[in-house]
Amino acid sequence: MKIYPYKRLSRPIVLRVTSVALKLADGTRDPLDTSAYSTQQQAVALGVAGHDDWVSAVVGLSATLPPGADAEDAPWSDLRVLAVLADGETNIRTSTALARDTDDSRDWSGSLEIFRDDHLGRASLAVYAVATVDGVKGRSIAETDRSWTVDTVSDEPVAGLQLEVQKASFTRSSREWLRAYADAPWIVDTSARVPTVFVNSDVDGIVELLDSRASGVESKVRDLLVAQMATDVWTAVFHGAIGDLEVEPGSGPVFPTDWQGEVLREMLPDIVPGVHVEEALRQVHHRRTGDSGWADLQTRIHYAAIRRAEASKALGYAIRSLEQANRESEK
Repeated sequence: MKIYPYKRLSRPIVLRVTSVALKLADGTRDPLDTSAYSTQQQAVALGVAGHDDWVSAVVGLSATLPPGADAEDAPWSDLRVLAVLADGETNIRTSTALARDTDDSRDWSGSLEIFRDDHLGRASLAVYAVATVDGVKGRSIAETDRSWTVDTVSDEPVAGLQLEVQKASFTRSSREWLRAYADAPWIVDTSARVPTVFVNSDVDGIVELLDSRASGVESKVRDLLVAQMATDVWTAVFHGAIGDLEVEPGSGPVFPTDWQGEVLREMLPDIVPGVHVEEALRQVHHRRTGDSGWADLQTRIHYAAIRRAEASKALGYAIRSLEQANRESEK
């Protein structure tokens, strides 16, 4: 959890991708249609056009700031909005400033150029509102609560790990193995072709909360619950993936081609930072199968799962929502 020693906005920035175009090696541009990005998945797939010779991609962006960002009595000045693309695998970080659409608008727009040679797979795109607060420049006063995924290889805009979620009564399910977990709110099954989360409908209120479309404090509690569930999921699928590797004689472990490979590529940069993902896989495999070192990695694995689930953001927004509700009740 982050505690900020200054005032911030309590709601997140909303980010949208509005266009995608590739710059090809011959200098021409190829504007991609809307199949290259998905608002629902919050993902961009730069391999959708089938080009092998693209040099860079220009992604059009639009961001809406929450109310109060430019209020006359706001405790900050010099407001700026930045789009930041971060790649944990290559340690490349690219940023660009967005421009306000009109003088009184909460919408900011611009474009970000992504160079192909800077990325091997997926990168994370977020937007930050920064300002001078209490005399300190560049402080973040708001950001997106969920990053977009930019995939330089895939031809389908999907945001990383794809899960199946099923709701079931653990005590009465036809899947007899679930009955052993009757007191658990959810269980992750990594043995299926697609990882499956079983939500226990016997737990009072959990299904209603997850399905709720309410706003305010209830929505923040729901987001917090989802973040906790996602943390458990990422931890489980990582252990499932790393425990089922093929090892080639003389060259070591190889990445799986299904969801397991996707999970490993997503999490390894946080588990073994500062090295190429192939080397990270070798190190983790060696620790898991060797005499020592595996237990020491569990904290890093948990940390990587927390980051993927964006649990800190969900907790921060829940706390600020509760604080705001308490202030309003005291008036």
